[in-house]
Amino acid sequence: MINEYIALDVETTGLNPARDKLLEIGAVRVQNGVICATYVTLVDGGTEVPERIEELTGITDAMRRTGKKTAEAIREFLEFRGSLPVVGHNVSFDYGFLKQAAINEGCAFETEALDTLKIARRVLPGLPSRALTAMCAYYQLDPGSSHRALDDAKSAHMLLWRLWEDFGETDPGAFSLCPLVYMAKKQCPITNSQKRYLNDLLKYHKIELNIRIEELTKSEASRMIDRVLLQYGKIR
Repeated sequence: MINEYIALDVETTGLNPARDKLLEIGAVRVQNGVICATYVTLVDGGTEVPERIEELTGITDAMRRTGKKTAEAIREFLEFRGSLPVVGHNVSFDYGFLKQAAINEGCAFETEALDTLKIARRVLPGLPSRALTAMCAYYQLDPGSSHRALDDAKSAHMLLWRLWEDFGETDPGAFSLCPLVYMAKKQCPITNSQKRYLNDLLKYHKIELNIRIEELTKSEASRMIDRVLLQYGKIR
């Protein structure tokens, strides 16, 4: 079992790292099974919190607006993580969003990981659910505020140790570190010409958006312009 690692979790506006945004990052640094430091921040990626995400996480759009900009948050997280391996429940999901944010800021983020979901699927194949909340209930772990990043990161850490206690001797291979892979392309920011044209379209058609145009990527702005033109038409 690894002696030092970062257990992490993220909350997001959706499921696609190339399109959706980080909402919250939570992480704990663990040494010899003991949490020795924590990092948590809300993240303002410029996109309104969808209703279904607010219902799931309790993170409102007003809360999102108090968060740090993605560039600041990801740099702080990478500094906190250092070069340690990571632990999470379905950790490839969290890694995809963090890696995309890192790539956008010109930062490297390569790591090995232990995924408590994969471990649970291997050593507890008969359970009806191996979602994090279900695993916390199975092991009678206090999940804190489920679907909040810091508490879910802590839950993943506690779950790892309970799994290790039960299966570390009989199936040590289940606890081997594996590299995480996510192929990310840097998302270029909206161009000045896109910004001017989109602003003109919105003003002409009297459309109000719940996002900040300057936070859009080049591809997001292109898709939004296409949608406006398709639904409302050109400026005449």
